[in-house]
Amino acid sequence: MKAHYTVVLGSLLLSSVAYAADAPPPTVGKLFDGPVTAGEHEIIPLVEAMPADKFAFAPKNGEFKGVRTFAEQAKHLAAVVYLVSAASLGEKPPVDTGGESGPASVATKEQIVQFMKGAFAYGHKAALALTAQNQLQMVKSPFGSGQMARAEAVNIIGWHSFDHYGQMVEYARMNGVIPPASR
Repeated sequence: MKAHYTVVLGSLLLSSVAYAADAPPPTVGKLFDGPVTAGEHEIIPLVEAMPADKFAFAPKNGEFKGVRTFAEQAKHLAAVVYLVSAASLGEKPPVDTGGESGPASVATKEQIVQFMKGAFAYGHKAALALTAQNQLQMVKSPFGSGQMARAEAVNIIGWHSFDHYGQMVEYARMNGVIPPASR
């Protein structure tokens, strides 16, 4: 029986090595697009799962004075994705971002979900535009003066999105919503 498992494992290993040898090499754009995709697949379903009447929720007890509401968290996250993507691409954002807070005109759950979907689509565009040749090209920072590398701007999408995702998960759980990624 043990020999059978060894043969099966060996076959799987050889198959995966052969597959890897046949697969095209990864690109810089695909490498940076991974965290954009991960954020999109975790965050959008969470925003969709939160009931519309809970979008104005912000914790009140403990050390939560002045924190953003769930809607404000989502709008801020999406606005920053737009801003850093535009910076990386050397473009003006394709929509009004309302600065880092998100536009006041985006107010309903449906509008916030669409704003977020648009932001991640634009984030994919920025990530996939990165190449070995341009990733270190300096661009204007969307956060005041100074510059940053194109890849650095795109990198913000991953860590910043998951920072706010963690906060939004807590808000959802405080309202009896199990995050889709935890189901």
